[in-house]
Amino acid sequence: MMEKDDLTDEQREEIEERVRAMETREVVERSEKHDPVEIVSEDGSVLIGPPTLTRFEKARIMGARALQLSMGAPPFVEIPAGTKTSLVIAMEELERRVIPIVIRRALPNGDFQNIPISHFA
Repeated sequence: MMEKDDLTDEQREEIEERVRAMETREVVERSEKHDPVEIVSEDGSVLIGPPTLTRFEKARIMGARALQLSMGAPPFVEIPAGTKTSLVIAMEELERRVIPIVIRRALPNGDFQNIPISHFA
């Protein structure tokens, strides 16, 4: 570590400038707590995020629906001939947008929008 006497005049001036800059900084305090609010679209459009389902949302929906089907839930579509897994049925239901699942998309401040699957492009 350098001693105070080892500093050049330029280095001392630079340090003093940095100290002055730190002392004059505005302190930003955390604002009051924000209660999350639901964002409602009057025309049913998607206001938060892309207008289509993301690959993560698709995977989550298909996984959840396939689990429901494997536990005995009734399918919302005719089961195609030759279907071997509940995942194939879940994919068909998602493709036709007949699954009664709602996607909740949230903003960093906690505000959210509940979007039925039928509203996605």
